[in-house]
Amino acid sequence: MRCDKCGKEAVLFQEYSGQHLCQQHFVVDMETKAKRAIRTHRWLSPGDHIAVGLSGDAATSALLFFLKRLTAQRRDIRISAIAVDEGIAGFRDPMQAERIAASLEVTCIRGSFEERYGHTMDEIGSGKGAAHACEYCRGIRRHLLDRLARDHGITKLAVGTSLDDGAQETLKAFFCGNVERMILSCLPITSGIPVIQPFMDVPATETRLYAALHTGAPAPATCPYAAAGIDSDVHTVLDEFTVNHPGTKHALVNLRENLSRAGCTAAEAFSTCPRCGEPGTVSGECRHCSMIDGFVRGSAR
Repeated sequence: MRCDKCGKEAVLFQEYSGQHLCQQHFVVDMETKAKRAIRTHRWLSPGDHIAVGLSGDAATSALLFFLKRLTAQRRDIRISAIAVDEGIAGFRDPMQAERIAASLEVTCIRGSFEERYGHTMDEIGSGKGAAHACEYCRGIRRHLLDRLARDHGITKLAVGTSLDDGAQETLKAFFCGNVERMILSCLPITSGIPVIQPFMDVPATETRLYAALHTGAPAPATCPYAAAGIDSDVHTVLDEFTVNHPGTKHALVNLRENLSRAGCTAAEAFSTCPRCGEPGTVSGECRHCSMIDGFVRGSAR
């Protein structure tokens, strides 16, 4: 196949756009999407110290490379990485993130569930059940990233959320009757570290290709807990539907954005969590903070 823009050998076929792209035009296309998301949401400000939540996988490695390149000529913005070891045996090498950060000459801040909370994710999964492991892992990981960011003067956390991730979360919220989470996602975080998602409009296949071209990050591994929760089922349903309807993931993410903008007009009816500042709580602590308290008994607040 040949690139539709220049005739060179194509490295990617975008089903949703119908375009074949060579390496050069693929990189331009992907980075344009990421820059547009940053510009639209005003995610970069002078004086920012941005930390990428670096897992050592393709998505976060690609994000670190992109932000490092994007800000290379800006002395007013600093890029770092935060690597969290959840404590999942055989899932991924905890040192991989540090190696990638070092290759990009980026400072890497380290943390672990066991060090901060006294429990590994394997212990949490054993105690709470595999079906709930993903929810606990996300909540505790986000909590730890926020605390490490605070400790090191980080102004924004960058996460490798892709178009697929956003579409999956939107569909899961619908299936679980948690649509208010989408509607209120536009509310500002008042006490936690703001989170930015530059790859929110980029499909996961493209973040993996971008990483392969620039970082040498390994192929994605499958978490041993992933198959037990609802996320796996939603992922399967969404991918199967997208085969015949390539624009579905874009439509779901656009729906979330539109609902968020509409929901902002009713923002005063809701409060934010007094501990982490996350939106969407009617009163009291949010689900993640309550969940963390229930397991780690209030440690590392």
